[in-house]
Amino acid sequence: MNTKGFTTGLVHADRNAGVEHGALRQPIHTSVQYGFDRVEDLIGVFQGTKKGAFNYARQGTPTTAALEAKITQFEDGRGTVCFGTGMAAISAVFLTLLRAGDHLISSRYVFGNTNSLFGTLRKLGVEVTTVDAGSIDAVAEAVRPNTRMVFVETIANPGTQVPDLDALGALCRDKGLLYVVDNTITSPALFRPKTVGASLVINSLTKTIAGHGAALGGAVTDTGEFAWQHYPNIAEEYRRSNPADWGLLQIRKKGLRDMGGSLSSEQAHQIGLGAETMALRVGRSSDNALALARFLQGHRAIQKVHYPGLESHPQYAIAKKLFSSSSWLLSFELRDPARMIDVVNRLQLPVKATGLGDTRSLVIPVAPTIFFEAGPEVRQSMGIADGMVRLSVGIEELDDLIADFEQALAAA
Repeated sequence: MNTKGFTTGLVHADRNAGVEHGALRQPIHTSVQYGFDRVEDLIGVFQGTKKGAFNYARQGTPTTAALEAKITQFEDGRGTVCFGTGMAAISAVFLTLLRAGDHLISSRYVFGNTNSLFGTLRKLGVEVTTVDAGSIDAVAEAVRPNTRMVFVETIANPGTQVPDLDALGALCRDKGLLYVVDNTITSPALFRPKTVGASLVINSLTKTIAGHGAALGGAVTDTGEFAWQHYPNIAEEYRRSNPADWGLLQIRKKGLRDMGGSLSSEQAHQIGLGAETMALRVGRSSDNALALARFLQGHRAIQKVHYPGLESHPQYAIAKKLFSSSSWLLSFELRDPARMIDVVNRLQLPVKATGLGDTRSLVIPVAPTIFFEAGPEVRQSMGIADGMVRLSVGIEELDDLIADFEQALAAA
């Protein structure tokens, strides 16, 4: 069946691949071990000569493979490896592809746990430089002879900064650097990093792709844009196959087999179900977020709103050019930061919780929670004010959301 639409291809992906008994979806395979009639086939799985077979669930199951195929389709990639969480996916990329003495350049504006992971990398001997990735000159100046990778998020959490994604792709191609893009906030429904030359794309499946706050997962997709035969950190045992497969093979073997960051079949199945409505959900939540951002921007109690869909946003032009919408993430600051706790407590619809990309709106004060460990100096460098409030906008009716914010802000 030939389909062009994003959602059409997604909802028919399993049956188009072939499912026994006429089922419309791949079943949940709970087996840990997978047996073979001939020991030669088992040997072939271990040596990489028998493709499409399974031997131990830590490295994948038919259910996780079905999800990997969907995500590869989302991102127009060459292949995907799924993990138990988004952080497991990010960790696998860094820890399997970087060595002591290597240099990583990252956007200064990244997820708090990713920033924490940079501290671990430094202790392992990897040099990490963080810059304002909205400035291509700043990134270019940071490149060294030992630079191996550039890492950015499409929209930064929580400050919503947008890197110069196109220019970064050109720079990485010119310098032969791995270009790794975390697509979690936009999701493949709004943006495909392959279009700007990304080598690897990371998605936290927990967020927009699964979408209901019911399953943890992460994924790394190889776009096919990087020439792995020129990358020095591929182990000899993984250089026996097609060079185009080397990077993802090493990520799978080291990240799943050695590190054990595996996604269960049950969670993979749940994520696959949620993904079918991804475009519908992200369209609704993005429309809500833009309207709410405009409402907040015009409210007398609000000092500043951070949302790439607003013309006042510093990277509005980049976001408008690359993203089909500006997603569900926004943050705002009150004119009187002392009223922050009171305002958040007065909100009735948004759930006071961490997490992102749910069908429900979620709200959290940033500095005393998810960026508390980072400390005031790091928060200041990342543009996180003490009174910043992060909002992951859900699919509720817009009138209900605005009415709730009106009553909560009345006291401020």
